[in-house]
Amino acid sequence: MSGAWDGIEEFVSVARAGSFTGAARSFGASVTHMSRSVSRLEARLGSQLFHRTTRSLSLTEAGRHFFETGSRLIAERDDAIAAMTASSSPRGHLRITCSYTLGEQFIGPILRGYAQEYPEIAITCDLDNDVVDLIRDGYDLAIRTGHLEDSRLVATRVASRAMVTVASPGYLAEHGVPLRIGDLKGHACLMGSNSLWQFARGETFRPEGRWKANSGIMVLEAALEGMGLCQLPRFYAAPHLRTGALREVLSAECPEDEPIWAVYPRPKHLSPKVSTLVERLRAELQGRLSGEDIPATALTG
Repeated sequence: MSGAWDGIEEFVSVARAGSFTGAARSFGASVTHMSRSVSRLEARLGSQLFHRTTRSLSLTEAGRHFFETGSRLIAERDDAIAAMTASSSPRGHLRITCSYTLGEQFIGPILRGYAQEYPEIAITCDLDNDVVDLIRDGYDLAIRTGHLEDSRLVATRVASRAMVTVASPGYLAEHGVPLRIGDLKGHACLMGSNSLWQFARGETFRPEGRWKANSGIMVLEAALEGMGLCQLPRFYAAPHLRTGALREVLSAECPEDEPIWAVYPRPKHLSPKVSTLVERLRAELQGRLSGEDIPATALTG
């Protein structure tokens, strides 16, 4: 049985690292071992898995398919072993990804508590505002918002977030307060990652303006400086709404709260390390979003 696995873990490590040297370092083996293991695997499969040049290494089409399959096999093997152990306590390496602000301010504290309670867990948390491929990149769990499309994934709702439309008092004094969604036309809109602003009854508005950033903090700071209107999750704006540095507009047109999901690859056996963390997120995240807003200094320092 061991022969069937020969080279698979080495191949997956090389594909993730993007080089034999990086993979050897993380795998704890020599570069020669990694190279020979992958070569033997290619010979056994009868397919070239990598395009190799003196300067670059990239997956072939066959390599991309086998990487996805191999990553899943390794994860399912490890999860099956964990599920069959005498102890149901979470253990092993947990890789998680989420957006920067959500991760730094809300998910991070939950993960720290989780790691302290379960000393046999090792956690890697990668913050990325882009949607990554969990299966291809070997993640156990992601925190995502909004509509989900990948049928290979399971999603559990762990919280929700409210959206608000805001501007500085100075901007509103100079340019007027929009009273209807249609009034937003002609206003300077500060745009984030979403191409459409959402409102009640499913209405939408496509913002236009001179400022766009894939960082909520950058959008928020532009609003604080009077550059225009923006729509953001309430936890960004809450401390500034309390101090009066921002004012909410169109409050009667607020959309329904946006779901926040814990997303993970569809498993044959859900490992304790994932199931336990998902339950913790369900128990703690909403309270943090609702009651522990980001301090104003954290957002504007």
